Amino acid sequence: MTTPLRIPLRRLPHGEGLPPPAYASAGAVGMDLYAAIAEGQKLVIEPGARELTPTGIMIALPEGYEAQVRPRSGLAVRHGVTVLNAPGAIDSDYRGEIKVILINHGGEAFEILRGMRIAQLVVAPVARVAFVEIEDELDPTARGAGGFGSTGFGGETSG
Repeated sequence: MTTPLRIPLRRLPHGEGLPPPAYASAGAVGMDLYAAIAEGQKLVIEPGARELTPTGIMIALPEGYEAQVRPRSGLAVRHGVTVLNAPGAIDSDYRGEIKVILINHGGEAFEILRGMRIAQLVVAPVARVAFVEIEDELDPTARGAGGFGSTGFGGETSG
């Protein structure tokens, strides 16, 4: 097992008492993010609506890393609630509060309460690239210029 990357985290006053992002299992890729709604309050997302949900934390990612805010599968399958701009990218130079844009694709209003797990945070290294414009053709591949659905769908062969 490798040593975890240590990332500074600052808790904001409205995030006091909530757990820090943490992995729910030994093999988990994402860490849970919690809603930092005021105690006794709730945030209601009507069907088709979206809400910017605070987490009460700020982080300082090292250069060369990003954090992605991703949906929680349980919220998506049970309630139709997901992260609107999934994955939401947090850049290494961002120092503001992490907030999650949630959208309700379900048929009923969805209530977010303080401490509810609302999304996952995945931290990963980022490769910096420089594009080099060429005038020749790109190297050929078996797929070529095939676009959406060109490799087939589940259970069928492509072609």
